[in-house]
Amino acid sequence: MADDARAHWEKLYQSTAPTELSWYQPVPQRSLELILATGVPPDAPVIDVGGGASTLVDHLLKARFRDITILDIAPRALDAARARLGPAAAPVQWIAADITEFAPLRRYALWHDRAVFHFLVDAAGRRRYVDVLRAALAPGGHLVLASFGPKGPKRCSGLEVQPYSADRVSAELGAGFHLAQSLVEDHITPRGRRQQFLYGWWKREG
Repeated sequence: MADDARAHWEKLYQSTAPTELSWYQPVPQRSLELILATGVPPDAPVIDVGGGASTLVDHLLKARFRDITILDIAPRALDAARARLGPAAAPVQWIAADITEFAPLRRYALWHDRAVFHFLVDAAGRRRYVDVLRAALAPGGHLVLASFGPKGPKRCSGLEVQPYSADRVSAELGAGFHLAQSLVEDHITPRGRRQQFLYGWWKREG
């Protein structure tokens, strides 16, 4: 299954420019606002799950974050981000892996995910995601997660997705995570379509 997923996303990044993908954001404003609201210092370790070709890393570097890890299932997506950043990509750690199979070797102060979790439509995949999250996120750490909202689409990029409310995400996370803030807003795709997204910030108990 992991190989099938990797092949799917590699093919998508091969056939479509990152700026034309439905989730593209020139400035990931809500993610940045929530990340900065956590108060995590710039020298704290941060991981962006499914970061791929996202521009979030560009803005984190501008905000002087110095310990950034970008994880994505598609090596082509990581290559696109590295090419865009040029020499600025050097201090960033780039990991090509399926998040449900990732074995973290360290702990992070902040875990960011925009639009990975909602692709995990089977319960086993979600449980594995949460297991990896718990292994990787330090006690007292922060989770900033965005997914399709309750009125969001049911399919994306040819795959079925699971829309979420903040309460439903909290139920999936289980005990030890406290919802600090959530909001729902429409994302406008490069083709002008509206997609409802849920953004949430959860604090992990120390």
